[in-house]
Amino acid sequence: MKKLASGILIAVLILTTLPVDTEQVSAESIDTLDKEIKELEQEKSKLDEENNKLEDKKKDTESKLGQNKNKQSTVEQEINTIDDKLSKTQNDISTKESEITATNNEIEELTNKINELADRIEELKEEIAILQDRINKRDALLKERLRAIQQNGGDMKYIEVIFGANSFGDFISRSSAVNTIMDQDKDIMEAQAADKKALEASKKEVEASKQEVETKKFAVEDKKKSLENQKQELVTLKNQLDKQISEKETLMASLKEEHGELEEHKMSVEEEQQLIIAEEKAKEQAIAMAQGQKGELEQQAKEEAARKAEEARKAEEAKKSNSSSNSNSSSAETKSSPSPSSSPSPSVSSTPAPSSSSGSGIFIKPAAGAISSHYGMRFHPIHNYNKLHAGTDFASPIGTTLVAAADGVVSTAGWMSGYGNTIMISHYINGKSYTTLYAHLNSISVSSGQAVSQGQVIGATGNTGGSTGPHLHFEVHPGGYKNPQNPMNYLN
Repeated sequence: MKKLASGILIAVLILTTLPVDTEQVSAESIDTLDKEIKELEQEKSKLDEENNKLEDKKKDTESKLGQNKNKQSTVEQEINTIDDKLSKTQNDISTKESEITATNNEIEELTNKINELADRIEELKEEIAILQDRINKRDALLKERLRAIQQNGGDMKYIEVIFGANSFGDFISRSSAVNTIMDQDKDIMEAQAADKKALEASKKEVEASKQEVETKKFAVEDKKKSLENQKQELVTLKNQLDKQISEKETLMASLKEEHGELEEHKMSVEEEQQLIIAEEKAKEQAIAMAQGQKGELEQQAKEEAARKAEEARKAEEAKKSNSSSNSNSSSAETKSSPSPSSSPSPSVSSTPAPSSSSGSGIFIKPAAGAISSHYGMRFHPIHNYNKLHAGTDFASPIGTTLVAAADGVVSTAGWMSGYGNTIMISHYINGKSYTTLYAHLNSISVSSGQAVSQGQVIGATGNTGGSTGPHLHFEVHPGGYKNPQNPMNYLN
């Protein structure tokens, strides 16, 4: 834009200061403007093509976003299903834990009963041993008594003992003794029968207790196996729960990552398209200005041509009038007449056009502040890995005045992910396109599509977005965005 304006200014100066060569200068200026306009139109045509490509890319991205939304819906349903399964699994785990607690209590009760039965079996064994010993002793005594009875002839010996009494008192004594002996034998027999019966009962009790203990033992073992199975089932459920949680986290992470990538891609396409549109607007403005100046030059050239034609006509008429006067007055021919007057050709001194910068010095510093971080590879303070720092950071306190680095059109004015509040301006300088970026701003004073001039206030620096402290992040992209270069190579 500066080169074009300089060319137009030179053409105007030449037209006003050099009337003799005005037509030639106007033609040259118009040719220069035509060339500029054609170049701008060609660039605009290329931008149109790029914009169409970006539109196709945007549609493709929107299609992918639609697919992603469907996928998100599917994944969300899967996550809900997993949540339901997790809820059911947690309920099952609670139920199993309750059952295990109840089983443990039952096992404890059965263990106590088994211990009681074991103690009772030991007691019965001792009682059985005592009874058996007593029965064995009686058996020995009864055998001895039976042997004596057999040897003495059975019950008749008792009669002999009774009738062998010497007196009635002796008879009574002997009768009592015999009755006592017989009662003792009877008691022994009855005790023996009772002990044998008790022994049989004790044996049956021992057998029943033994059977009960074995049954209880079998039941306890079954309970233990059931408990072990329940424990294993609980472990399996916990493993399933862990796996489901892992799957859920993986799905969520994948969903967020894919969503972020698509959003970033969409933002990139839209930003690129905004930049193309802004550059198109800038070129349209340049074309309109050039065409306006061309029209003025053409009008001036026409007016100049008409003026010269009028002067030539008047000169021709004057010449004809002089010829007629000379033919009527021959005496005037003897006098020396001066040659027709003609305007001397003035010497033309051309003033060279002011040179415009074609590299460094085309931008002014956008805000006050010392450099806190240079352009280039560095260890990122937030993401913690090496990456390109695509601009220069100026340590500017929050609220420091921010100005446009050069004339241009605002392509972006708003929030941009890690950049925070951001302004991007599209420039057309010396026949080349540039984009400048101003990030982490506290406030923005311009809007997208707005034309700005160099040094115009566009906002204030800040600490928004991915920033570790108040500063201005400034980028320069020759040829358009996504081509970052060291801004210090372009600043005054």
